[in-house]
Amino acid sequence: MLWICAYDGESDVWSYFELDDEEWALRHVDVQGLQRRPVTAASLAEVVEIRDGGDLSAMAAYERQFGVLAEGTLHGWQEADGAAEITRQEFESTWAAARETLDADRTEGTT
Repeated sequence: MLWICAYDGESDVWSYFELDDEEWALRHVDVQGLQRRPVTAASLAEVVEIRDGGDLSAMAAYERQFGVLAEGTLHGWQEADGAAEITRQEFESTWAAARETLDADRTEGTT
């Protein structure tokens, strides 16, 4: 496995990816702006589980809460400006913080 991050200055988004051996995203986090507000924290395992259940409304709800998982291979990421390999610990802490925030956002939105 491989963990990477990349910065998109145009949209002011840091993207973090956990990649498998073929460089497909297993988990994906996007944080935006100076406050590094999480906008995506999606997991391939969760997406596949929902997809296999065939529940379109559940998939739509998941994507509203956690965003859309990056599709396709990230092969060649090394050539992207601002892309770098990171540690598993850096990815995991970013993932945990993003999921906590997005879970809280959903809870606050339903009260």
